[in-house]
Amino acid sequence: MISCILLSAGLSSRFGGPKALAHLDQTPVIEHLQNVLISSNVFEIIVVVGASSEKIKPHVLNHKKITCVRNKNYHLGQISSFKVGLENVSQKSSGIALLPVDYPLVKTETINSLCDYFLEHKPPILIPTYQDRKGHPPIFHADLIPKLLALSNSAGLNVFEEEMKSTTVLFPVNDPGVILTFNTSSEFEELKKNYKKNI
Repeated sequence: MISCILLSAGLSSRFGGPKALAHLDQTPVIEHLQNVLISSNVFEIIVVVGASSEKIKPHVLNHKKITCVRNKNYHLGQISSFKVGLENVSQKSSGIALLPVDYPLVKTETINSLCDYFLEHKPPILIPTYQDRKGHPPIFHADLIPKLLALSNSAGLNVFEEEMKSTTVLFPVNDPGVILTFNTSSEFEELKKNYKKNI
């Protein structure tokens, strides 16, 4: 079974407000992504909130797959939020997908393809790629949880993934959503153009 940690704890300082609440059409990004994940083959979704948690929590859906947890140390960065998510993953989970809320265009079909491949082959790390660019969500084998929890909050997952390079599987997908992300309002406007082209 695959768990997915949906990160929505960051300060979003360059965006000027919570990225989770940016709207794709009428739907906040965080609600859109939860719906994508609910309809996928992941068996649990752990939403990690932190900064602006009181604004974001009302948009966490009431669904049996979803658990919401708060990273009180969100100011320590993304790794600290990932670790809070990992601490709440079910012991039944064999793999953990990591999806930051600022990758809102990932498709359900892509997540299902990643889950199917992971469950069949069980690589230590599985990373989707689009046109040879690595994207999200990567899936980490549950055996790596102790190592991931031991990471320095300032290390960054890229360093860890580089260390694991020889056993990492890159998984090409026909989904630009795995690499489309945003930090500023202008980047979000560009991203929305891609969304409208594909709905």
